[in-house]
Amino acid sequence: MIDHVSVGVSDLERAARFYESALTPLGLSRLVTRPASVGFGKSYPEFWINLRVEMAQVAPGSGVHICLRAKSTEAVDAFHAAALNAGGCSDGAPGLRPHDRVRYYAAFVTDPDGNRIEAVTFPGG
Repeated sequence: MIDHVSVGVSDLERAARFYESALTPLGLSRLVTRPASVGFGKSYPEFWINLRVEMAQVAPGSGVHICLRAKSTEAVDAFHAAALNAGGCSDGAPGLRPHDRVRYYAAFVTDPDGNRIEAVTFPGG
């Protein structure tokens, strides 16, 4: 249903370093570099960061977040750890989140600009 998503960032190089680290455990790498944007993906850019020099920090209560699929709980854990090591903040430690319709394992982080990024997997059982 969705082909690609993008988030605004105030410092493209800082954000590119953050996302290169955080997205590697999910199998995504930098595929495209342009003067004001960087695209990450597996075979084509599915996730973009776009330079917005005058951008204010994303408000914590904005309600917007991007969720990316992970292959395993270990990949979710690695995403969370890599994001924190690269300058992000935890917005929900890795763990099982049982809900009415689906049981999933996820972790949430905010990037240096406040964008909320989630990694999720659906363990069997």
